[in-house]
Order: sequence, then structure tokens, then C-alpha cells
Amino acid sequence: MARRIGVFGGTFDPIHNAHLAVGAAARHQLRLDEVRFVVANIPWQKAKLRRISSAHDRFAMVSLSVAGRPGLVASDLEIRRGGDSFTADTLRQILDEDPHDTHPELFLIVGSDLVDDLPTWQRWTEIPQLCTLAVAYRPGEESGADLAPGWRSVEVRLPALELSSTELREMAADGRPLDFLVPDSVIAYVADHGLYR
Repeated sequence: MARRIGVFGGTFDPIHNAHLAVGAAARHQLRLDEVRFVVANIPWQKAKLRRISSAHDRFAMVSLSVAGRPGLVASDLEIRRGGDSFTADTLRQILDEDPHDTHPELFLIVGSDLVDDLPTWQRWTEIPQLCTLAVAYRPGEESGADLAPGWRSVEVRLPALELSSTELREMAADGRPLDFLVPDSVIAYVADHGLYR
């Protein structure tokens, strides 16, 4: 039987508790064997807009966050591949490198706010053949995202958590506490490495 793998890509600058809640909710609701938090090497759309923390630091924070959490895994696949990070390449690589006899069934986890942006992704028309889209909806948000023909999709319902990495970076820069918003291990890492100052 094919393994069911959630692929949750992102910049994770920094990873926060809402990211972890998305991964845990998707794993439970979709009965996934694991959710891979795939850390972007160079998030080509965001890199044009702002300074991005090093891939090494972002991967370290994700690794610390998922440590000891069953079924949640930090992935440096895009970092090892190098260059700009494209989802189509990542999905193909996961399918090609799976050590099991059968290809895994992939679920690409995205927030409902990203659905309209999918056509701006590099080679986005290749993605529907590689995975099922797992669209995460916040409480009270209407489901049924408008997808182009050819997409398979399922929904994931999220708990009420409104967190923004942008706001967390600003808080860290101002010296405001990140307690209860990101894992304690990430708070310590940010402080020890002087991130977001």
C-alpha cells in the first residue's frame, strides 16, 4: 500500500505554532503517514521582496520544532538541491527518491490564501499530476477554493490560530517576547543566533 505523505513547503522564517498546527491537523485528518516540512532553499518569489534568513538557520528552527513530534519531519531536500525552490521539482524528487516499492501518494499542503497564487508558481501546470492539493481553511472560512480543472483537492480544517512570520520577525526585532507563539526551542535559537535584529 502506498505511503501517504504530506508536503508542506515554506520559507519558515521563522516557523511558528500555527505552521505546526497545520501539519498536525493535516496528518490527522488525511491519515498521512508523515508530513514533511520542506524548507525552501531560495524562495524565489519572497527573495525579491525582503531579506531572507539563511536556509541553514531556517532548517535548524524547523528541525528543533518537529523534534519528538510523531509524523512531523523536517526536510532539507530543496536546500540540498540548491538554487531556487520550485514545488514541481520537489514533488518529482520525492516521487523519484522514495525507497519503497510503490510511489507514495503526495498531498501538497497549502493555505486557502495561496490557492489564487498557484498560477504564479513556476511550472504550476505540472503539479496536479503529481499530488492532491490539501487546502487548509481557518475557522469560519468558506471551503471550496476555486481551482482550475484537473486539480484534485481535499480540505483540512484548522484550529483558530492567527500567526504571521512577518509579524513575528518584527516582534523579535523590537525585542518583544515570542513566548507561546513559536516553540521554546526556536525562541532560544533566534536569541542565540541574533536573528531578526
